[in-house]
Amino acid sequence: MTMKPIVLSLGGSLLFSNETTTEYLNQLIEKLTAISKSNRLYLVIGGGRIARNYIHLGRKIGLVEHSLDELGIQVTRVNALLLAYMFDLPKPVIPSTTNDAAQQQANLVIMGGTTPGHSTDMVGAELAEKTYAFRLVIATDVNGIYDKDPKKHDDAQQFSTIHIADLIKTYGTDWESAGKNMVIDGPALQIIQKAKIPTVVVNGLDLHQLENALSGKPCNGTTILVD
Repeated sequence: MTMKPIVLSLGGSLLFSNETTTEYLNQLIEKLTAISKSNRLYLVIGGGRIARNYIHLGRKIGLVEHSLDELGIQVTRVNALLLAYMFDLPKPVIPSTTNDAAQQQANLVIMGGTTPGHSTDMVGAELAEKTYAFRLVIATDVNGIYDKDPKKHDDAQQFSTIHIADLIKTYGTDWESAGKNMVIDGPALQIIQKAKIPTVVVNGLDLHQLENALSGKPCNGTTILVD
């Protein structure tokens, strides 16, 4: 049976926040393990609140953006290692580049950030391009992409679909600053457009919807149109 590659970019806020429960983590591990038995699953783990705390402190003491990015990257790799331990992977080694991750033959590969100048969403998009993934799923703590921040605006409207060109027109393709909390960063949008990567943004806290997105079933998320 041919293993179809799937890339899942997991926001650090899903895994390492004050609201995260062991019940959620155990169920997440169970579902992702099941999916990895029939698909080659690549997980890219974000930095979340822990990374933002380091970046905030570093910015207060005057560190340059490159150094702030490096702090965030190291946190994502620690987060990835912890998740690897949760999966009980033998002697886990966290890839430092997407090339290293793409060359691994395991059914389940876990990594964090790579180099300064982008978020782990771009790492996920780059990995999806290199592995010819048939789907990139970006799991965050909201239901998808909205016309405005749903955490700040009660009248925010969720898009069920949105074209990649419209996202780029709105958000651009540049990297603004380390620790910026946004659904998808500009460099990731650029790769998704160039490589025409089928992409879905979904709420990773809703494991049923996450499972549907990974399996290619209809879900309460936002599908990014690339054609």
